[in-house]
Amino acid sequence: MLQLRDQASGSGDASREILATLPTWFGIEQANESYIALAERSPAIVASLGGDDVGILVLVHHSAYASEVHLMAVRPEHHRRGVGRAMLLHAEASLARVGVEFLQVKTLSASADDEGYAKTRAFYLAYGFRPLEEFPGLWDPQNPALQLVKTISR
Repeated sequence: MLQLRDQASGSGDASREILATLPTWFGIEQANESYIALAERSPAIVASLGGDDVGILVLVHHSAYASEVHLMAVRPEHHRRGVGRAMLLHAEASLARVGVEFLQVKTLSASADDEGYAKTRAFYLAYGFRPLEEFPGLWDPQNPALQLVKTISR
C-alpha cells in the first residue's frame, strides 16, 4: 500500500537515494546537490511502499497564491504505477486548502530531443499543466527549460 508523508523539511536523504536511481533524468551532480539541499530545507511529500521511499515531490512557495513543483522523482521500477500521480494530487489538495491558486513546474523543453523528458512532459500535460514559456538559458543552452502551469481547484 502506497503511503504518503508530508515533511516540512529534512527530506535530503530520501531525495539523494531516489535521485541516484535516475541518472537519465538526474545525471548532473551539481544540480542533484542543489535538489538535495532544497529537499532538506523545503516542504516535501515522500511516497513509500513497504517502508522504502520510492518517490519524492519537493515544493517551493513563491507567494500566497503560487507554488512550484521544484522536484518530482520516482524510482524507475515504480514508474507508471500511480506514485507520481498520488504525490501530485496530494500536493494540489494541500495547496488548495491554504489558498494557493497556481502551480508551476519546469522541465526540459521539447526543443531538446529527449525521450525520457517527452514522457515527463506528457505526464504533466495529462494532469492539466499547460506550457507557458520556454527559457533557453535558464539552466544552460543544451538544457532549455519549459515552464508549465496549472490552476488549482479548491
